Amino acid sequence: MYLDLNHLCDTAIYACIIVTFYSISRLGEFTVPSLLKFNNAPAPYIKCLHFTVKADTKGLPILSFHIPFMKCCPEGEDMHCAPLDHLTDPAIWLNNHLHINYPAQEDHLFTWRHPKGLCPLTKTEVTKCLNELVTQYNLPNIKGHGFCIKGTLHYLLLGTPFDISQNDGEMVW
Repeated sequence: MYLDLNHLCDTAIYACIIVTFYSISRLGEFTVPSLLKFNNAPAPYIKCLHFTVKADTKGLPILSFHIPFMKCCPEGEDMHCAPLDHLTDPAIWLNNHLHINYPAQEDHLFTWRHPKGLCPLTKTEVTKCLNELVTQYNLPNIKGHGFCIKGTLHYLLLGTPFDISQNDGEMVW
């Protein structure tokens, strides 16, 4: 088992994992709990139109994602991360996903092209893939809130002050 970044579903999974990690978010904020829940009520889930590229105070690009609904914030919240000069650059992998799967503006951000039609990425699908990779390569297990914890630790180890790198689990810019 490995991720084939030319495969439609694997590309969506990898982009979702990278964006979730670097934006210090929870996996459930960028995925849907199930296809049934999404089909019955797509409004509270992130769509492509909720993704924009903004500039910080120095004019550098920032990837901005509006999560329309969160358990702790029913009115929604913006999540952010920056492009990196690194193999795991969230901008590169998100653009790769959007190029390969080309979801429409009204589609879920991590929609992928299933042989039977468009399919929003479910948390179950990502978790299943992560579990297979963790087992096969004997990696540390990271799930849901683990992305917030590991992402915060990543920024702290880079020297980012705690009050900047963490605010109730989300990145503050």
